[in-house]
Amino acid sequence: MNIEEKLKELSFTLPKATDPVGSYVATKISGNLLYISGQISIDEDGNLIKGKVGKDFNTDQAYKAAERCALNIISQAKKACANDLSKIKSCVKLTGFVNSTDDFIEQPKVINGASDLIKKVFGDNGTHTRAAVSTNSLPLGVAVEVDAIFEIK
Repeated sequence: MNIEEKLKELSFTLPKATDPVGSYVATKISGNLLYISGQISIDEDGNLIKGKVGKDFNTDQAYKAAERCALNIISQAKKACANDLSKIKSCVKLTGFVNSTDDFIEQPKVINGASDLIKKVFGDNGTHTRAAVSTNSLPLGVAVEVDAIFEIK
C-alpha cells in the first residue's frame, strides 16, 4: 500500500503545504536528507490551534494538535518530493515543542501524536529518534510545533 492510500485508510487528508512567513524555507534537501521546518498546530479548517497545554488543553487534546503538525510535515514532504511520497525512505528525527504551563510534564505524550501518526503512515520507515521539549511560548501562540528530518531516495 502506498502512502496516499494509507492516509485515506486512516481517514486523514493532507492540508495544503503553505509557504513560510519568515526569513527561512519550509524544506531543504541536503544530500539524501530532507529537512522540514517547524510545522505549527492548525486545525482542519485552517485555524490556529492556540493556547497553553496544562491550562487551555489537556494532554489528549494536545496529542491531536501534534497529529495536525505531523500532517503538515507530510504535506511539506510531499511538496518537496515533487508530489511523490514514495521518495521518502525513512523518518530520521522529529523534534516537538509544547507550549505548556510550568507544571505540565507530559510533553512526550503530546508529541506522541506526531510520532504515532508518522509511524502509522510510513510503517517501519516511520520509526524515528525524537525530542519533546516544553516551552513558555510558540509562534502565533500555537499549542504545538514539530519539525522533521527524513531520508529520501
